[in-house]
Amino acid sequence: MWLKETNTQERKTLVAAFAGYGVDAFDYMIYTFLIPTLMAAWAMSKVEAGYIATGALITSAIGGWAAGILADKYGRVRVLQWTVMWFTFFTFLSGFTNSFEQLFFTRAMQGFGFGGEWSVGAVLIAEMIQSKHRGKAVGLVQSSWAVGWGVAAIAFWAVYAVLPAEQAWRVLFWLGILPAFLIFYIRRNISDPEVFQVAQAKKKAEGGGNFWEIFSPKYLKTTILASLLSTGMMGAYYAATTWLPTFLKVERKLSVLSTSGYLLVLIFGSFVGYLTSAYLSDRLGRRHCFMLFAACGGVLVYSYTHIPITDSMMLFLGFPLGFFLSGIFSGMGAYLAELYPNELRGSGQGFCYNFGRAAGALSPALVGYLSTTMPLGEVIGLLAAGGYLLVILVCLPLPETRGRDLAQQPA
Repeated sequence: MWLKETNTQERKTLVAAFAGYGVDAFDYMIYTFLIPTLMAAWAMSKVEAGYIATGALITSAIGGWAAGILADKYGRVRVLQWTVMWFTFFTFLSGFTNSFEQLFFTRAMQGFGFGGEWSVGAVLIAEMIQSKHRGKAVGLVQSSWAVGWGVAAIAFWAVYAVLPAEQAWRVLFWLGILPAFLIFYIRRNISDPEVFQVAQAKKKAEGGGNFWEIFSPKYLKTTILASLLSTGMMGAYYAATTWLPTFLKVERKLSVLSTSGYLLVLIFGSFVGYLTSAYLSDRLGRRHCFMLFAACGGVLVYSYTHIPITDSMMLFLGFPLGFFLSGIFSGMGAYLAELYPNELRGSGQGFCYNFGRAAGALSPALVGYLSTTMPLGEVIGLLAAGGYLLVILVCLPLPETRGRDLAQQPA
């Protein structure tokens, strides 16, 4: 087991980042379960529900860019704590809202911290873990998204089982603040990676490391292609996951209990997909793994939403759908970290990943808009398939970086 080859500081960092990203997932995904309740409570349209999701994703992109820049300047661990504090507070505040406009504001504000947490956490793990295990380590942290998503699904079922819907949705938002205290305690035991500290000393002595360097002729092609890679992944993922609970409830006519059951199968597939992809990313290379998961994910999500199938067949397809839909992200943190030098790593990774998040954020709103004239499942499938096709095409000209030493300047 590769974890036995890590030291105490590496394991502490893994635990902290895993827990942080899991909380991140809970705070984001809980909204997707509450869409039907909020639509009924406030007479909110599907378009407005999509706007809330899109607003949070757009601000998360801005937050990711800003956090990456700040992490290059002030340190990974310090900025990571700021982001967790921010998104948990605004998730909690969402439980006090009483209208579409109020919730739009709190979820948009939550997005700033949500986007920043991944950007900084992924860089921290990539720099802390030795190169031969980097893909597996970042993928392991990425798998906590499925854990947070699963906890959100279980919490949704449990709270709705004991409270009326008009109270339950508020309680679920309030729960989003509780894990932050544990995360802060853990992260006080984490220090910035040595490679970052060396880069900081060099930057002070020699200068350099300006954010705008990622758009210089040396890195411009990489920045554009990596941003498009992220756009394809995010657009496909958000089109499916934001609207899938509503699709199952409204078009497949499933009860709340049944919907949670289907989603738990999907989530378990996501968790296994993250871990499998993390291993394959170090074995096959980053690009080949992206293309494999994109091709399989595109076929499956289209099938899941279009082919007339029975409930038992849907349940069976839930596992491979989650496996490929989420697993594709495992190698992303390591890959983006390997594309940029130390002094630009936070800025480059933060920009590319969150550019994709901002562009992909159009998917939930677009699904809501197009579903007024087209079947919801058809819209989800078409947008997801298009996103995965973009991933495959962009991977072809990008370089392979598996095993790259982060102390060395990228070629």
